[in-house]
Amino acid sequence: MTSVQDDTGVLAGDERMLIDGELQHTGSGASFDVVHPASEQIVGQAVDGTVDDMARAVGAARRAFDETDWSRDLDFRYHCLTQLHDAFERNKERLRRVLITEVGCPVTVSGSQIESPIEEVKHWADHGKHFEYLVDNGVHDTPLGPARRKIHYEAVGVVGAITPWNVPFYLNVAETVPALMAGNTVVLKPAQLTPWSGSEYGRIVAEETDIPPGVFNVVTSNANEVGAALSSDPRVDMITFTGSTATGRAILAAGAPTVKKTLLELGGKSAHIVLDDADFSSTLPLAAMMACVMSGQSCILPSRILLPRNRYDEGIEVLKTMMEGFPIGDPWTPGNMQGPQISETQRQKVLGLVNRAVEAGARLVTGGGVPEHLPVGYYTQPTLLADVDPDSEIAQEEVFGPVLAVIPYGTDDEAVAIANNSIYGLSGEVSGGDLDRAFAVATRMRTGNVTINGKSHFGIGSPFGGTKQSGLGYRNGDEGHKEYLAAKTIGMPE
Repeated sequence: MTSVQDDTGVLAGDERMLIDGELQHTGSGASFDVVHPASEQIVGQAVDGTVDDMARAVGAARRAFDETDWSRDLDFRYHCLTQLHDAFERNKERLRRVLITEVGCPVTVSGSQIESPIEEVKHWADHGKHFEYLVDNGVHDTPLGPARRKIHYEAVGVVGAITPWNVPFYLNVAETVPALMAGNTVVLKPAQLTPWSGSEYGRIVAEETDIPPGVFNVVTSNANEVGAALSSDPRVDMITFTGSTATGRAILAAGAPTVKKTLLELGGKSAHIVLDDADFSSTLPLAAMMACVMSGQSCILPSRILLPRNRYDEGIEVLKTMMEGFPIGDPWTPGNMQGPQISETQRQKVLGLVNRAVEAGARLVTGGGVPEHLPVGYYTQPTLLADVDPDSEIAQEEVFGPVLAVIPYGTDDEAVAIANNSIYGLSGEVSGGDLDRAFAVATRMRTGNVTINGKSHFGIGSPFGGTKQSGLGYRNGDEGHKEYLAAKTIGMPE
């Protein structure tokens, strides 16, 4: 196990993969570097798994599903996931340091990426324990006489989980624990930039739980074809993926020959409609903070701010003041709330989109570059663009950086039309003094989720999913548990 420590708190994660119950390296011994985005330094390595490694992991998961009682033994699954929750709790501070090392997430705001997913393990264990897997659907008349119908919810089979780098530990949990509790076996392929959030998960499963060999597997790799092999393997019954819409399309295509069930949470370009009766002094500082707190690396970020023309200048000034004073810097320093972008490639993507937006006519109010006091690390200034054309690139493309694009509007109808002018439909927000009016606007937004006046739609007990090209299916809530189950209707004598 590699461990790199110094006074910054940097900590490397376990290098090994978990395949069929064994923590291991790849046959060639190949590895790839992991870089701390706040220092730009290599801080350790992860196993560079191969297509053959993925095939072995899928074979182990298939065998564990077909030849063991995992899918049928609810009490044992509950026992194992309760163990997992307790083990995560014991390893919490190690997981936090690994997360900050990989992602650059500020320690001040790391709770949503560490404490929240740990508690979700307990939630899903309890939810799955008490879920009704057999439901009596009553007696129905048929041409051959009355028939009683029962609905049996059973595990889908082998689930392949492909996760992104922005909130890696959270999404590793969110995409695998409900699947496990539903009785499936799982192969996890974590993102190349954040392999340790997956390998640490695998280590904990292997060393601190009774989860049987093959039930949970982790394959880390720096090669795109390894994830593609998981998506196309005919032994995999379902793929769950969070990431870009482009990759989501490729996963759908890869699974098409075997008509694989696919759960997708994809890109977003969410709009925040600020009505003219909103309290700007409370609404807009929060909007600016949400753009920066994860370095803008959030799929549900309302990155388009729609301001009424009759209060436009006022709104711009509030946003500008907040963004210019936002605490950005070393993620290990308490109080800092914005860290670096995940990589230099991501930073250049963000800055490139901002530069092209200005060239296309947007007004740069603040930001748009690299903070002068942070010459080392992949930092980007909180950036505010005004007078943005609703059809422009910056208004249509997901930036994944601390950038807000402000668009003026006249009427509520115009605001809704601008908000819906997107291939995406993951999230949205409405702020206003008249709650009925705000609710009416929210119901007209073509998006899977809407927040009104800061009261978040997101929670473990409520379904979360996108419309249009933002995804298929749901996470969270009863709907999220059922995604990992197949409903079998059984007809039988009364």
